[in-house]
Amino acid sequence: MSLNSLRRTELNTERHVLKGLVAGTVGGLVASWVMEEFQAAWTKAAEARQHSQGNGPEGEQQEPATVKAAEMISAKLLGRQLAKEKKDIAGAAVHYATGGASGAIYGAAAELAPHLTAGAGIPFGTAVWLLVDETAVPLLGLSKGPTEYPLSTHIYALASHFVYGLTTDITRRVLRRTILH
Repeated sequence: MSLNSLRRTELNTERHVLKGLVAGTVGGLVASWVMEEFQAAWTKAAEARQHSQGNGPEGEQQEPATVKAAEMISAKLLGRQLAKEKKDIAGAAVHYATGGASGAIYGAAAELAPHLTAGAGIPFGTAVWLLVDETAVPLLGLSKGPTEYPLSTHIYALASHFVYGLTTDITRRVLRRTILH
């Protein structure tokens, strides 16, 4: 193989990884929205079930980890507390930034090691759940430890990440086959 041929191969690989990164980012952003919609539907169904059984809401409502993360970022980077009226939007920004960044990593990795896409994104979503929700979030003090939540909370979070992973993968694949081919 000539030096020019090797350079062209490296350039094509870089272009493919960049396309995968873009497709994965878009996929992660779309999936973050779909995940929110799934969670809202799950919560509504759970509340309806509790109401029909004559039960009130389970447990206390905690501030979401995304809002806690936004508060931490504001304190560390800006040196000030996050204004109450900006918490929801800041929490959403953290959610979408995390979703987009995770999708970007997945999209780039899919170009370099296509076998990682086996399972249509479900293994990817599971990995995000395990690494982010079950490990990083508690270690950063943004939630209690995993053993302090009931199994139903873990099932809800894992199902949400199945939806996230599947949606990321479908969106990434469609973009790579159509727009970014």
